[in-house]
Amino acid sequence: MTGIDDALARLRRSDPVREAGLSGALAEGIAEAGIRFASIGGPLGDRWIQALRELDACVGPLAPGEDPVLSEGGVYHGAWIESTGTINAEVLDRFAPAVTRSTHLLFADHARADGLIPYKVTADGPAFSQIQIVTPFARSVWRHHLATGRRDLAHLRRMLGVLTANDAWLAAHRDTRRTGAVEAFCTFDTGHDLSPRFWHVPDRCFHGDAARFDPASPGLPFIAPDLTANVVAQRLALADIAAELGDDADPWRERAAVSLAALWEQCFDENAGMFYDRDASGGFVRVDSDVLLRVLACGVGDDAFAAVALERHLLSTRRFLGHYGLTSLALDDPRFDHDASRNSWGGPSNFLSMIRAPDAFEPHGRLAELAVIEQPVLAALTIADRFPQCLDPWSGTPGFTSVYSPAILWFLDAVERAAGIRTRHDGGIDFGGLVPTRLEHGAAATATAYARTIGGIRYELAGDDERVVVRRDGSPHLEFARGWHVEADAAGAPVAVVGVAGGPVAGTFTWPGGALDLALAPNERLALADGARTSIGFIPPHS
Repeated sequence: MTGIDDALARLRRSDPVREAGLSGALAEGIAEAGIRFASIGGPLGDRWIQALRELDACVGPLAPGEDPVLSEGGVYHGAWIESTGTINAEVLDRFAPAVTRSTHLLFADHARADGLIPYKVTADGPAFSQIQIVTPFARSVWRHHLATGRRDLAHLRRMLGVLTANDAWLAAHRDTRRTGAVEAFCTFDTGHDLSPRFWHVPDRCFHGDAARFDPASPGLPFIAPDLTANVVAQRLALADIAAELGDDADPWRERAAVSLAALWEQCFDENAGMFYDRDASGGFVRVDSDVLLRVLACGVGDDAFAAVALERHLLSTRRFLGHYGLTSLALDDPRFDHDASRNSWGGPSNFLSMIRAPDAFEPHGRLAELAVIEQPVLAALTIADRFPQCLDPWSGTPGFTSVYSPAILWFLDAVERAAGIRTRHDGGIDFGGLVPTRLEHGAAATATAYARTIGGIRYELAGDDERVVVRRDGSPHLEFARGWHVEADAAGAPVAVVGVAGGPVAGTFTWPGGALDLALAPNERLALADGARTSIGFIPPHS
């Protein structure tokens, strides 16, 4: 038997619900989707089961009798809108969509009459002392609607009402200078704890009121690029939601255009290629932070802009590319915080940045660059003793807290992207071919296998260091070289093959339509319908 045969045999014997001791909503979601993972050699398989076990600890009702929701985990009790209710819930949608829905509703249920959405909800109730949202809630709601078959229009209508009221609150209270942008009144508005971006700025809004800033604080309010980009993305998603419900989407698109124009006018420094806060005096707060990644992840900037941002900043090891992850402050800033053992956005790699990163890379076709960034982090987290908030970007040593749901969900997402079966927001399916056989520090497997049921069809994907095979309801379906990624439609029919390794990969692609010998460079895409090739090039890590 080959390693692939061994991995498939182990996969078919596995029972992740039983092995992880799951119960309730997560168990139901995993079982319904038929999700399984197995590895031969190395600790990855056991770590995957541990991730499910710890994720289960983050799912449950906040009060007796309530629906189970996702909690942030670690030292953060309850659900936080900047992460738990948005990007974390988005990833969870592929594993337990019912929990994603109830987590969205948690924030809707606790929204204030004036439209303000709580920044967190705990067993003690909602909290409103800051806004703390840089990942678009409306986009997460829209993607959940797409992922669950576009069936629940009543739910979508309710969320539209809540999100519309929140948009009005932000416009009324967070644009005091009437620029069309969104202002930060305190450090916690953006969740940038300990970042030099907010040195000498209060942590919380004035007297705990999210509509007020301390008038005695020099520089406030800041016109904030990440808060503004978030509203751009929110309004574009609200346009999609409105159109789905038969409403006029144009007003939302027009408002998004106003916000986008304000973002570029107020916050972008063309010479630096960076987005900065603009303080009350009209000057830039020149701190190079992960704000650039946040803005890109909100869908701002075209392919050319993203390429320059990656070249100048995100793929530069002098700027934001640590050996382990994307850092929260530029590496060449003398204020860089090397202490990952605390909640710091002043330097360490944060898993909230990592789980947001795909939205900054994938829309621009930068799959190979994303994979280059993710592979060392996957190795570090595979051998770590916990799922932390932060990593030391030099050593990969786990830092602050544990049982942290963004880290857990990033790990599950990274495994699925690398060598699993992933459903896309557009209904299509991705088959990952970057089998984790080359992870360092003892994290590598010799072969892995993944299973998922989609539309009543059972898919199994298994691979080793050379090739990947996909089976469809027990029959051979696809075979391709390790280092490729296959895009398929909702029925599993292959549409395109993409190079995702850091160098060119040659091999044979076999599918029901025949066999094809080819070589693909990083990010090179072959459309199977007409044989057209497209290539955007590749930006490797550089100094």
